[in-house]
Amino acid sequence: MNETVLVSRVVLLGDRDAFGRLVEAYQSPVRRFLLNLTGGDEELSKDLAQETFIKAWLHINTFRSAARFSTWLYRIAYNTFYDYLRTAKQMAGMGAEREMKHLAEDAPHSDFNIDFTRALELLREEERVVMLLFYMEDQTVEKIARITGLPTGTVKSHLSRGREKLANYLF
Repeated sequence: MNETVLVSRVVLLGDRDAFGRLVEAYQSPVRRFLLNLTGGDEELSKDLAQETFIKAWLHINTFRSAARFSTWLYRIAYNTFYDYLRTAKQMAGMGAEREMKHLAEDAPHSDFNIDFTRALELLREEERVVMLLFYMEDQTVEKIARITGLPTGTVKSHLSRGREKLANYLF
């Protein structure tokens, strides 16, 4: 079954099996996206992914077929991550270090992945999100604009600046 049929079954019939299929299809990509946003924190990315799917289940009746289900789901994941950041910053106080900074050595990655993780930390938050969605999640500029709520020109600018910063760091 395609995602439109699955979503329809969930919305109209409350079909948990159909939602389970959607979770199976998107669990790995959503976790990977959140893993990159959290700087390699696997436990946090799993928690945020779980929260994303809970929110998707609770609000699936708000999904409109104007965009693909994946675009809608990535938007929820993106918002869930930023909700977490806001809460973490409020709990840590105004002048505290960024919650999401992690030492790349703590994560079991290859040398290139360590360098890439460090390079991603050099990017501004918006640039990092756009780069991850474009290169890691194969989203188009238009879909990224819908997910982030940014104009397409801004998405293109973030991609350009992000590429330049990563190239300078990695090469």
